[in-house]
Amino acid sequence: MVQSSNPDIPIFPPSDLLSDEPPLETYRHLKQIILLLTSLERLWQDRQDFFAGANLSIYYSTRQRKSEDVRGPDLFVALDTERKERKSWVVWAEDGKYPNFILEVLSDSTAKTDRGLKKQLYQDIFRTPDYFWFDPYTLEFAGFQLNYRRYQEIIPNEQGWLWSNELQLYLGILNEQLRFFTPDGDLVPTPEEAEAVSNQRTQQAQAEAQTERQRAETERQRAETERQRADRLLQKLQELGIEPE
Repeated sequence: MVQSSNPDIPIFPPSDLLSDEPPLETYRHLKQIILLLTSLERLWQDRQDFFAGANLSIYYSTRQRKSEDVRGPDLFVALDTERKERKSWVVWAEDGKYPNFILEVLSDSTAKTDRGLKKQLYQDIFRTPDYFWFDPYTLEFAGFQLNYRRYQEIIPNEQGWLWSNELQLYLGILNEQLRFFTPDGDLVPTPEEAEAVSNQRTQQAQAEAQTERQRAETERQRAETERQRADRLLQKLQELGIEPE
């Protein structure tokens, strides 16, 4: 915290700080984060009470010391906040709010820090209730929930999924990618996947409608053939002088 000339009036650092995160190590890391971010934002598209950030700096120390002033999780979600674009997450500009959920995508250069220093930071300083990590190459996957100020490892369910109490979603590995699943076990799709399913359903509905139209046309032709046959029979009876009832 920066002090003004009047020691009784504290002056906080700027709140519009730009994110200062390095680029992700591989395309697989980038793809994994985008997959989770886009699927969550689609699932919550009607909600306005959250912010999801990816590879975005979190400024949490007003002392602005390089050793402690910023940490950038690969993916984080803050709840009970305004859904709007942000250049970074500045804790003192967000009423002291820290993320409710954090995920780190492990890499050779960051895994030790993610399992150690960052885990300690998220537990002791951030007090983030849910912390997960995932390695997109080895598929190492773990999750922790804050319980009495200490992280306890989350026990997987029968599918090997881990429950996020903050998001009210499961996280699990599917096709070597970490995905979100609903409490009922349904995959949370990306916008592209949802569109593909929608298009498939549309095509199926169109095919069923076409089949129904063909059935109706076949029935109409059958009825017309039957009517013509009856007309010919009536004409033949009349030619023979027989009046049908």
